[in-house]
Amino acid sequence: MSSIQASRARKPGQSPGGLTATGLFMRRTLHHMRNNIFGLAVEAVLSPIIMLLIFTFLFGGAIAGSAREYIQYLLPGILVLTVVPMTVYSGTTICTDIAKGVYHRFRTLPFWQPAAIFGSIIADSLRYAVALLVVLTMGFGLGFRPDGGLEGTMAAALYVLLFAFGTSWVFALIGNAAKRPETVSGTSMMIVYPLLFASNVLVDTSTMPRWLQVAIDLNPISIAVTLIRGLLHGTANAAQLAAGIGVVLLLIAIFAPLTINVYLRRQIR
Repeated sequence: MSSIQASRARKPGQSPGGLTATGLFMRRTLHHMRNNIFGLAVEAVLSPIIMLLIFTFLFGGAIAGSAREYIQYLLPGILVLTVVPMTVYSGTTICTDIAKGVYHRFRTLPFWQPAAIFGSIIADSLRYAVALLVVLTMGFGLGFRPDGGLEGTMAAALYVLLFAFGTSWVFALIGNAAKRPETVSGTSMMIVYPLLFASNVLVDTSTMPRWLQVAIDLNPISIAVTLIRGLLHGTANAAQLAAGIGVVLLLIAIFAPLTINVYLRRQIR
């Protein structure tokens, strides 16, 4: 072992640092994910394909005149419609571990306790990335063509992952506060689906009454989808970029400290 490696080696009984502990919990989450490949395939592969096909061919002719025309507008929204409900899993996973007493064991171990939450939420990004790849691939097959090119597509995909990370903290908070995983799922879906469908995911808000258009445009989902559309089609402006990133930062700034605080207080009871 070199001197550098020796200096980095952890002494017996020394607690792991925050990054090391977070990495360990990421590996733990990925291990559980690998053991549930069927669930991952249904959630991140089959469901997005079915949803994209249904909305494209069911509404395409009525809204845009053809499925090929509609998918140019629809696909950016489907990216969010696919990924955001998946973020609920972060909350149910945390609640399940707490309910089973796993975290009661964790609190007796000498490591940075918030790593248990950070590791789980960060590792879940792999699930979102798989779903994103599936939706984009299917969309290209159905005729979606982003005017923003490869750079715009990659920027949009990165923003979707960032938005999912911010949204995950909302449901991680619910997962820490709830007593049963079923409560997390039920409560979260009551929040997710009204926000998703009362947005510009499926339809252009310019066709709505003015008062409704203003309300829909202020929906965080609408703000995120507007930026994603702009990035994919090369029309994103500074205001859209600032609003989209601002929503993510606001979610993290509000819900991450609350989640960690509730988690730590629950741990020391």
